[in-house]
Amino acid sequence: MSLSRRMTAELFGTFWLVFGGCGAAVLSAAFPNLGIGLLGVALAFGLTVLTMAYAIGHISGCHLNPAVTVGLIAGGRFPKKELLPYVAAQVVGGAAGATVLYVIASGKPDFVAGGFAANGFGEHSPGGYSMASAFIAEVTLTFVFLMIILGSTDKRAPAGFAPIAIGLALTLIHLIGIPVTNTSVNPARSTGPALFVGGWALEQLWLFWVAPIVGGMLAGNAYPAIFGETQAPSSSPAARSESAQPTPAE
Repeated sequence: MSLSRRMTAELFGTFWLVFGGCGAAVLSAAFPNLGIGLLGVALAFGLTVLTMAYAIGHISGCHLNPAVTVGLIAGGRFPKKELLPYVAAQVVGGAAGATVLYVIASGKPDFVAGGFAANGFGEHSPGGYSMASAFIAEVTLTFVFLMIILGSTDKRAPAGFAPIAIGLALTLIHLIGIPVTNTSVNPARSTGPALFVGGWALEQLWLFWVAPIVGGMLAGNAYPAIFGETQAPSSSPAARSESAQPTPAE
């Protein structure tokens, strides 16, 4: 599969992640008498990854997240030379998802951008958590997310179930992390909403790039060291089957 097609898949998938996950938070979380709440938002993020895993996992690997791409490179599952193209596609997709969401949300007469599902710490944390708490939470949650991705796409894991494990993992991660930072574990997801909130969201955005990437790198090195070096038949963190095509990482 050509790099351009894989980049397009990453752009589309990250668009869906931001539009679907943040859209659930902005449009539906507190909807009068029918709000989906924290549980619904967490499930929405998990479902975006689950659905895209089956839709584009066989094309691009369905990373949808610079921290995932970095973690897969650290774990020997993805070629370093494709880091920047993948990250660029993910960031553009996340920005596009936030743009469409903003256009829809601003159609309501009393709409105020406010938090717009942006990630933050201190006074901008949903629970008022400190910068240190936010950093530790994001590193830890991203580390566990990558360990699940690497484990579920391991040759030794049952084939075909990785998307379910990864989607449910992201749901659980949001259930834990929303009160602390609104949950990022994904720099592209954080960048999209921050572009529209501006101000504090852009000032704090550095943490939601640094912490997830640190967590991803730690997991990429830890998994093979703890559980042994093994190569999945695809670079996909979200979809694996016995008929998966080889990737440049192999």
